[in-house]
Amino acid sequence: MAASMGKATGGVEEAATEEEPRILEPGAAPFGNFPHYSRFHPPEERLRLLPPELLRRLFPQSSETRPILGLDVGCNSGDLSVALYKHFLSLRDGETCSDASRELHLLCCDIDPVLVERAEKECPFPDALTFITLDFMNQRTRKVLLSSFLSQFGRSVFDIGFCMSVTMWIHLNHGDHGLWEFLAHLSSLCRYLLVEPQPWKCYRAAARRLRKLGLHDFDHFRSLTIRGDMASEIVQILTQDHGMELVCCFGNTSWDRSLLLFRTKETRDSSNS
Repeated sequence: MAASMGKATGGVEEAATEEEPRILEPGAAPFGNFPHYSRFHPPEERLRLLPPELLRRLFPQSSETRPILGLDVGCNSGDLSVALYKHFLSLRDGETCSDASRELHLLCCDIDPVLVERAEKECPFPDALTFITLDFMNQRTRKVLLSSFLSQFGRSVFDIGFCMSVTMWIHLNHGDHGLWEFLAHLSSLCRYLLVEPQPWKCYRAAARRLRKLGLHDFDHFRSLTIRGDMASEIVQILTQDHGMELVCCFGNTSWDRSLLLFRTKETRDSSNS
């Protein structure tokens, strides 16, 4: 799942390389912008771990006048975004609900404009899912685009953020501090946060793919000091540095990635008051 460009590119536009080479060389996706991501990591593997009633349980007070707002960072071509939307609203394949967009709105962002364009064209719920091209690590652009979306609902933060297999790409392209900053931004933007961290073996595999294709290694790979058990490292950063607490782990996918749900301590305190 793509989320951010590193220094090697000049901006978002350069991510829009011709699609044919990316199909021929699927390993050449140094920002996670694989053209057919869901073919080898199908959404169903995550959905089977997540209770369909999760959002209604987390936000029992939400109603038609106050929809649940979600942020999906690194949405790729939108397959998982759509699947999450249908899952949490209990919609079957081919089923639409005229009232669904009143319950849940998702802002889905990815750095790759080709993938975002595909997501927009294929989305069956255009009134409820908004897809934008965004380098999440670009502070100015991030603030403008996210604030614009939130202001439509009179809100300043999202109810829940989804960060599915994105942390490694941020880490490899922006280093230890970049990962720390990325998690800081998410924790300040979302009351709840669902994170699927890639394990360290995925870092090694990503670096190996680039080398096999004769491409430059990731700038930060060899200098990373945050390594090893990445799920534990991310739990530590979010809970000790960014004021969140781990609510639960929903288990592991078949490709050995855990789904971790966090919430801000303010959210806990307000729900208990």
